[in-house]
Amino acid sequence: MYQFFIRTENIKGSEILVTKTEDVNHMKNVLRMRPGDQVCFCCEETGKDYICRLSGLESREVRAVIEDIEGPSGELPVRLVLFQGLPKSDKMDLIIQKAVELGASEIVPVAMKRSVVKLDEKKAAKKAARWKEIARSAAKQSKRSLVPEVKSVMTFSEALSYAGSLDILLLPYENAKGMSRSRQIMYSVKGKKTAGIFIGPEGGFEEEEADQAVMAGALPITLGHRILRTETAGMTVLSILMFMLDEDEGE
Repeated sequence: MYQFFIRTENIKGSEILVTKTEDVNHMKNVLRMRPGDQVCFCCEETGKDYICRLSGLESREVRAVIEDIEGPSGELPVRLVLFQGLPKSDKMDLIIQKAVELGASEIVPVAMKRSVVKLDEKKAAKKAARWKEIARSAAKQSKRSLVPEVKSVMTFSEALSYAGSLDILLLPYENAKGMSRSRQIMYSVKGKKTAGIFIGPEGGFEEEEADQAVMAGALPITLGHRILRTETAGMTVLSILMFMLDEDEGE
């Protein structure tokens, strides 16, 4: 079943009205959908899935009759926030795409001391628009019920302050020791409502940044005896957490 994202204003009583040109064109001209075809519309604000039957496809709008409404089954029980140190080139595009596929609820780009990339206001705005579209596309492809938010670039201090409301903070750090302790910390995420993951840029964290994070309550963990690239570290943590937290249907 094909899936599209809508907002609450698209819900008209017992019908869904789609007027976004991109989606209308995709349904009519790319997928060649016809009245009677079934489609799932996910509401970005509520995370609910609307199982619908198409009733009309016009040049500028698509109408569908709601047949069933389901809860946000595609989401993890813990809200995961990835704080990603700004990497070089277009690595952030890949990180956002994979983070969304792996269940992150929010991605926060963070300018750290070893971040090579320096974004001025104009470049930051352009990047932000691109990153949000990548997140939306990845959410659609992976059948997420919500489109994860990509925040504006924060400083490290701003990120720590923002993370202060989360239940637990994980700090994968090359100087951290103890696989057994790290596993225990990862397992402790289960049962929490929110969790943050801080990933350093190329070159890792400055020692001062790691100390600041620990003082703010972050728990250093090791991901093993190998040094992972910045674009791999976040995916590794999210993969472990997704496997550990995802629930069977009906649980």
